[in-house]
Amino acid sequence: MEMFKAFIFVFALLGFALVLAHAQDQTDFISLDCGLPRNESYSEPSTGLNYISDAPFIKTGVSKTIAPEYKAFTQEQVAYLRSFPEGIRNCYTINVTKETRYLIRATFFHGNYDGQNIAPKFDLHFGASLWDTVEFFNVSVNTIKEIIHVSLQDYVRVCLVNTGSGTPFISALELRPLLNNTYVIPSGSLALSMRVDMGRSIDDIRVYRYPFDVFDRLWLPFNNDNEWKKLTTSLDMSSGENYKLPSVVMKTASTPMNGSTRMDIYWDTSKKDLIGKEFYMYMHFAELQELKTNQSRAFNITFNGKLWYNSPVVPMSSQVTTISSLSSSISTDNGKYNYSLIKLENSTLPPLINALEIYSLVDFSQSETDQNEVAAIANIKLNYGVKRNWDGDPCVPVSYMWEGLNCSNDGFGLPKITSMNLSSSGLTGEITSYLSKLTMIVSLDLSNNSLTGSVPGFLSQLPNLKVLNLERNKLTGSVPVELIERSKNGLLSLSVGQNPNLCASLSCKKKKNSLLMPILASSGGVVILFIAVAFLVGLITNKRGSRNNQKDPFESKKRQFTHSELIKITNNFEKKLGEGGGGEVYRGSIDASTNVAVKIIRRPLAQGNNQLSQDEKMKKEKAEKEAYQLFQAEACIHH
Repeated sequence: MEMFKAFIFVFALLGFALVLAHAQDQTDFISLDCGLPRNESYSEPSTGLNYISDAPFIKTGVSKTIAPEYKAFTQEQVAYLRSFPEGIRNCYTINVTKETRYLIRATFFHGNYDGQNIAPKFDLHFGASLWDTVEFFNVSVNTIKEIIHVSLQDYVRVCLVNTGSGTPFISALELRPLLNNTYVIPSGSLALSMRVDMGRSIDDIRVYRYPFDVFDRLWLPFNNDNEWKKLTTSLDMSSGENYKLPSVVMKTASTPMNGSTRMDIYWDTSKKDLIGKEFYMYMHFAELQELKTNQSRAFNITFNGKLWYNSPVVPMSSQVTTISSLSSSISTDNGKYNYSLIKLENSTLPPLINALEIYSLVDFSQSETDQNEVAAIANIKLNYGVKRNWDGDPCVPVSYMWEGLNCSNDGFGLPKITSMNLSSSGLTGEITSYLSKLTMIVSLDLSNNSLTGSVPGFLSQLPNLKVLNLERNKLTGSVPVELIERSKNGLLSLSVGQNPNLCASLSCKKKKNSLLMPILASSGGVVILFIAVAFLVGLITNKRGSRNNQKDPFESKKRQFTHSELIKITNNFEKKLGEGGGGEVYRGSIDASTNVAVKIIRRPLAQGNNQLSQDEKMKKEKAEKEAYQLFQAEACIHH
C-alpha cells in the first residue's frame, strides 16, 4: 500500500502522462472541471475527454488556479480548482440514471494555489455518509478518491466538509457508467484501494485510462521488477465481455523469476486505519504465450495460507479470465494481506497475472432525509433566498444538520423535519405553500421578518403542529378560525402579535352596524358572483350564550350591484380578509354604518344570469357561508 502511494506521486507530478489513442464514445460520461469558469468547456488533449464547468452543479465556493510552475506538468482539468473558504459543508448535486452502477472519482491537486505552501486536510462525504478523509504529502502531490456505487436516487451528492485543518477544495469530479453485472457485491459500495497493471515496469510512468479503458479506469504500474519478469504478446487480446479490460494492460503480465513455483502479492494496511475492514479482490488473467502441446499453466490462489479460489486457474490464450471475491469478502484482524499464486504439481509453467484491482467496502446506508421534504425545504430556501449555509442533506449527518432545523432521526424510517426556526432571517413575501409539505413539523417560527399577505389556511392542516410563531411581521387579514380554535383548546401555542393589520380574536374589536347582503353582478362573457356577508353588531355580544338567539344572517334580502359599484364598495378590492373554497373574500362598506364581506367566485357562463341550477344554488349557499365565517372572524377580532 505504501508503494502504491509512490505511484500516485508520479501520477500527479507528471500530469497523468498518456499516449492518445483513437477517440471513443463518451456517452453518459460526466466530466466536471471544478473551478472552470461558467459556460466554458474543452477536450483534454491527452485523453480526448470532454470537460465542462462545475458551476451549474454547485452554488458555493470560489474559482482558483494552481501556481504557474505546476501547469506545464498537469492535465488541463487540474489547472483550475474550486476552493471553499466559507461554510462547513459544501455540496455538489449531480443528476444520474437511477439504479445504474457508476465509477465516481474525485481528484484533488493543490498546486500551491493560495501561495501558502500548506496542504490541508478535510473530509469527503457521499450523500449523508463519510466517504473518506482527504490529505496530502505536500502541495505538489495529488490525491484521488474513487468509488463504485449504484445510485438508488436520480441524483448523487458529493460534499466537502471543513474539519478545521485547512480549506477544502476539489479539482475534478468524474462519473462513468459501468455495466450492472460487474463489481457486484451483496451490499454497500466499493472504494478503490489499488488498481495496477501487473506486467508493466515501474520505469514506465504512463497511467492508462480513457480511451484505452472504455470505462476510464486508471491503471498504474506495479513495483515488482526485482522479483518477477515481464511477459508481453503481439497477439490480439479480447477485452472480456463484462469488465472490458484495456488491451494495452492485458497484453502484458508478470511471472515468477527463475521459474519459481509461486507468486506472492502482499500489502499492509495497519498504517491506514483499515484493520478489520472488508476488501474485495479482482484478479485478471490471460495467457500470453503460445503453449506447446507438452506445456501447461495452472495454479491455485491462497489468501493468508488458505485456499481462496476453489478451482485451479488456467488462463486462456488471448482471453480474459476474471477471478473475484463475489460471494464473500476478505478481511483480517492484523491488517496483513498475503495472496499467493501457487503452481500445480502437474503444471509445466509457473503462474502469471496481468492486472489486479482491490477495493474496500464502504457503507453509504445512512438514510437520507425524505425526498419530498428535501424538495420542499429546497424550494423554501429558494423562495426566501435564505442566507444560511444550507447545503447537502438537511437532516443528516446530525452533526451537520441545517441551522434552524431539528429532525426525527430515530433510525426507523427516513428522517423528517420536526421544527424550523427562521426568525430574524430577512424573509419577505407571503408565507410559502411549500411549508405544507413538512407534514411532521411540530414547531414553526417565522417571527421578526417582513412577511406579507394573509395567514394561510394550510397551516391548520399540519397535523403535528404545536407551536406557531408569526409575531412581528406585516401579515394582514384574519387568522384562520381553525388555528384560533386549536389555540383556545390548548392544542397550539399561537403567537401573532405585532402584525398591525392582522386580526386575531384575542386583540381586535367587533364591527358596528353590519348588515348581511348577497350581491350578484356580471362582467363580459363570464359571470362573477360577489357574495357579501355581514351581520349586525348587536347579534354578536360578549356573552357566548346570546349567539343561540341569532337569526340566520342569510335570511336578509338580496340586492344586485354593478361591477363599478362593487369596485367602489371594496375600494378597488383593497383589503383582503382571507380565502375560502372557490375564491377570495374582501372587506367593503356600502355606507358609513354598513360593512360587508365580498367573496368572488369565478365560473363559466352557464344557464344565464338569472337562472341557477340546483347544484349552482348549493355552491352559492356554501360560498355564502364561507364568506360569512371569514367576516365573522374579522368582526370578532375588532370587538
